[in-house]
Amino acid sequence: MSKGRRIRASVAVAAAGALALSACTPPEEANGPGDEADDTQFLRLATGSTGGTYYPLGGEIAQLWSDHVDGVSVDSFPTGASVQNLRALEGETEDEEEGQIDQVELIMAVNGVAMQAQEGSGPFEDQPLENPDDIAFLGNIYPEVMQVVTLADSDIESIADLDGANVEIGPAGSGTEVAARDILNAYGIDPSEDINAFDSAFGDAATALGDGQVDAAFGILSVPAAGIEETSATNDVRILPIEGEEAEELQETDESYSLMDIEGGTYNGQDEDVTTLTQWASLYTTGSLDEDTAYELTRVMYEHADELGHAVGDQVQLDSALDGQGPMELHPGAERFYEEEGLL
Repeated sequence: MSKGRRIRASVAVAAAGALALSACTPPEEANGPGDEADDTQFLRLATGSTGGTYYPLGGEIAQLWSDHVDGVSVDSFPTGASVQNLRALEGETEDEEEGQIDQVELIMAVNGVAMQAQEGSGPFEDQPLENPDDIAFLGNIYPEVMQVVTLADSDIESIADLDGANVEIGPAGSGTEVAARDILNAYGIDPSEDINAFDSAFGDAATALGDGQVDAAFGILSVPAAGIEETSATNDVRILPIEGEEAEELQETDESYSLMDIEGGTYNGQDEDVTTLTQWASLYTTGSLDEDTAYELTRVMYEHADELGHAVGDQVQLDSALDGQGPMELHPGAERFYEEEGLL
């Protein structure tokens, strides 16, 4: 199988001032009686943890929508990411800062986890969604690249070498944890028995790796990943390849995966290109979102992507919007946009 899309790592880091996190003012406080803006549609976007990519990037996307979609105001908030967000489309979810959120119309999630939610497999096998077919796909945001990192001076040179190691596999229910278990199993490693598994968020996992507390860390992350950059500033790192028969097996069983190269020089100590797997950070809603709003949200995200200040903003590309869609149904509004753009 030939290597898939190549990604050129950018060293640009978004300035703190560019992270325009949206804040939704309650409707009763926003306008006085009779104000035309009383008809504003208020939507909420569930993102991810404050230390990851979803939260700051989701804040910028929410602001982009609020600025460019007439009659719409979008508020973003931090969550436990993919699994929690998919469940949030059906009911209440927990905001890390505000407590219970009663209604969520938009979410960010890893495409592979969304497919599992629809199929009732993986983390949804014991507690499936009530209406999994109501999940509607809007489009991809950026590549979610599986990066398995260890220190360059370690004896670990492949996924198979993780047998018996101390390994950070991601928070329970996260896209990282779901994919890490799949990958370890493909290499004949039982994550429940053959490794000492830890479940830190990647920022803490990278710190533990740098401090020598763990041997390796899995992370579904944008490229370059800030946590890996910080670790490689003081310790050369090695990115473990995921290729060959194991990668082919994973792609055959899960169509959300595709191959991607992380270019040599992306991190200190990683001098050669490394082939790994990527999924996609994608946007989902439900069929209850009206068609015109879904159309405008989709259109604005791609037509105004150049206004995003986040380091992965330039990876929001129309030509990859439908990669790895798999069996997920497009929202009719998004479908209309893609038809107009000649992608369908």
